[in-house]
Amino acid sequence: MMIRLAKKEDIPQLIKMRWDFTIEHDESKKIASFLEFETECRQFLEEALQGNQWFIWVAEEQNKILSHIYIELIRKVPRPGRITFPFAYMTNVYTLKEYRNKGIGGKLLSTINDWSKQSNYEFIMVWPSDDSISFYKKHGYTHCIEPMEYNPHLV
Repeated sequence: MMIRLAKKEDIPQLIKMRWDFTIEHDESKKIASFLEFETECRQFLEEALQGNQWFIWVAEEQNKILSHIYIELIRKVPRPGRITFPFAYMTNVYTLKEYRNKGIGGKLLSTINDWSKQSNYEFIMVWPSDDSISFYKKHGYTHCIEPMEYNPHLV
């Protein structure tokens, strides 16, 4: 198994995995147009892979992506008197069903944890599902105070 950053050739697999991940957690989305989703997701992934804001990590075996984790780098406004390091937002953590509970996601997450230390990121933030809390705790993550949010579409 190889753990690496995603590349352009991975886009079709990443699109399919994102679709499957969404449907697995919300079957009502099956009625959505795959073609529309594919177009939007392809554009996002092409831009993400060319930029330096998103880092998409994959675990692959024989050219098949088994697991992925998306990291968005968030730069902070500098403060006087201290060096300001960015933090990372982790999202879209997914392992194919048939490869779960085999340590693949854990190896991928450990790689990202090491990378974040080497890169001097201040912290990694993730909103885990109830089912994944123990997975993150096992890899050194702790609960923090929940952030607040504003949703302009609900006001």
